[in-house]
Amino acid sequence: MSDKYNKKIELGLEEKIKSHIAERENSYLSEFACKSEKGLRRKQKYIEDIRAKYSRDADRIAHTHAYSRYIDKTQVFFLVDNDHITHRVIHVQLVSKIARTIGRALKLNEDLIEAISLGHDIGHVPYGHLGESVLSELCEKCKLGRFLHNVQGVQFLDKIEDCDLTLQVLDGILCHNGEVHNQSLEPNGAKDWENFDQEIGDIKKGKKDYVPMTMEGCVVRFADTIAYLGRDIQDAIEIGLINSDSEVPERCRENIGTKNDEIINSLIIDLVENSYGQNHISYSKEISESVKEYKEFNYEYIYHNENLLSQKEKIETMYKILYKKFLDDLGCEDKTSKIYQHFINPDWISKDYFENSSPAEQVRDYIAGMTDRYFETVFKEIMFPKRVTTFANNRGM
Repeated sequence: MSDKYNKKIELGLEEKIKSHIAERENSYLSEFACKSEKGLRRKQKYIEDIRAKYSRDADRIAHTHAYSRYIDKTQVFFLVDNDHITHRVIHVQLVSKIARTIGRALKLNEDLIEAISLGHDIGHVPYGHLGESVLSELCEKCKLGRFLHNVQGVQFLDKIEDCDLTLQVLDGILCHNGEVHNQSLEPNGAKDWENFDQEIGDIKKGKKDYVPMTMEGCVVRFADTIAYLGRDIQDAIEIGLINSDSEVPERCRENIGTKNDEIINSLIIDLVENSYGQNHISYSKEISESVKEYKEFNYEYIYHNENLLSQKEKIETMYKILYKKFLDDLGCEDKTSKIYQHFINPDWISKDYFENSSPAEQVRDYIAGMTDRYFETVFKEIMFPKRVTTFANNRGM
């Protein structure tokens, strides 16, 4: 970049701004908050600027290619053409908003909360959790271990695009796991880079009792559930998957509500009341039990609904064909393949990643990064014959 655009704030002013940010954190944030000065980078590739560390991490995530692909990734209802239902990009925004509301009330670090929230679902694959289970089976057959979207999120940000994020942000992304129910979470602060890398391996092997290292990470994990619980019911009614919210269990209706805004408000208030001034994030026992029952209702009537899963076999077939196709393309070095054009060649992917990854891992990461529509487009190009109007000079191709 030329000097004309590579401008910097005058050194004295920069130090004043940094000092002001640090002073504000020290005077306002709770003793349980994770302050910017604690942020640990793996490489320290860049000189820190006037932004607090976690604020800079949020910016880095928002400018990645992986973040851009949120725009057309399924939240729950894949293969449904309805502009009013939740896609992944909306869910991520809702998680960030809800988590920051909780964090502000508890005097936690909102920059850290935002960064974790923005990155927490970056590892999701085409067709949501169904796609994840299919890709996981393919990965295990290739001796790569289980595929998990939280682990893949770290893969995209730490290895593939090499954003040099702080340990605290990557740990929050790894440990967000909103599908697991907890009444209370107390952060496990005794982590370093070695522990973190080991935990990724343990999680792929089946470890389930992992928790974030920061209060902020714990908040995002709760906010993930709050963001999807009522919204998924609202969307299911919108597309006719369930008839109305009257089907919700009575205890859930009474304790939490049935409308999305009621659910969000009830759960945020309960969390704040039971977590304020504490070294953990917690629901009350009664609300926790109601949340657990709500999740069970959603799994039975929404996520495992036969209508939603009616295209399962076709999706499984598509995944298997694409995985084999791209693995074969790498094996014979077919440079015309989409995996070379859109994944191997682009300069935004780290060279270290290619030096330290196998062909099977590269295919996994390429497919995992696809949006739903791109996945379908690539499959059609591979499987459907192309029509032409003439073969003369390749015109009409």
